[in-house]
Amino acid sequence: MNVAIPPQAQQYLDCVLEANKTTNLTRITSREDAVRLHLEDSLVGLPEVQDAPEGLYGDLGSGGGFPGVPLALATGRQTVLVDSVKKKMAIVANIINQLGLSDQIETCDQRIEELALEQRESFAVLTARALSRLVALLELSSPLLMKGGRLVCYKAQLDEDELKEARAVESLLGMKLISQRETFLSDGETKRTILVFEKVGRPRMKLPRRIGLAQKNPLRPRH
Repeated sequence: MNVAIPPQAQQYLDCVLEANKTTNLTRITSREDAVRLHLEDSLVGLPEVQDAPEGLYGDLGSGGGFPGVPLALATGRQTVLVDSVKKKMAIVANIINQLGLSDQIETCDQRIEELALEQRESFAVLTARALSRLVALLELSSPLLMKGGRLVCYKAQLDEDELKEARAVESLLGMKLISQRETFLSDGETKRTILVFEKVGRPRMKLPRRIGLAQKNPLRPRH
């Protein structure tokens, strides 16, 4: 996979690795590994994010700002990085300010369910990398996405059961799988599956549910 990494994304990564010496932002400490597993991996979903409708982009469970910051820089979209770990988000916000990116990229340290109450149907595209099972991601994303908006999921390992349980409830949530692509990072070994779900209609249930329920008590199909 050959994607040009924006120079500012390299600068951002260096700042994250520096901050990581005193606060745990990422378990990856070698720069070479970080370029592959943070920058290159973040940009794996770039074609799918570019293909989404114009508008606001949100990165769910953003952690140290990946894939959100590299994708924001590569697409030029207004971006919200969402992660409820306040300490991480404070450091990420500080780096974004230092690099002069705060006009384009903002941070949100709320839970996803709280954000959905405030910014309902505001997002054109969302990403989620290594965050949760697909069934929970669909539920968390549906109230945030505008009609026609896309959820782009990054998966290192995708088992058939995980996909099956998501497909079983997608129509209940007003969502639909529209593409699935497998690829490898530049080492030729690290596999990624990129799945895209589109918001095709209104969910047939009240969303968001209470905080944490999407993961603790995942939806089952109604018979």
